[in-house]
Amino acid sequence: MTVQEILPLIADLTLLERLRLVRLIVEQPGVDEAAIYKILPSGRNEFSSDEDSLGWESEGWEDLD
Repeated sequence: MTVQEILPLIADLTLLERLRLVRLIVEQPGVDEAAIYKILPSGRNEFSSDEDSLGWESEGWEDLD
């Protein structure tokens, strides 16, 4: 199969099916995550840009187990 034949099939997958496909691809032996990010860097919205987005220093975290 060619990429042109595969892409429409992927487009028809649900979000959960796409995530499963990505997980299957990444978990293959020899897949280097660092190499993937060199080829396809993370997107602008992939990581939070807030300095303290989770508020680790705010009240209540001490009570979590």
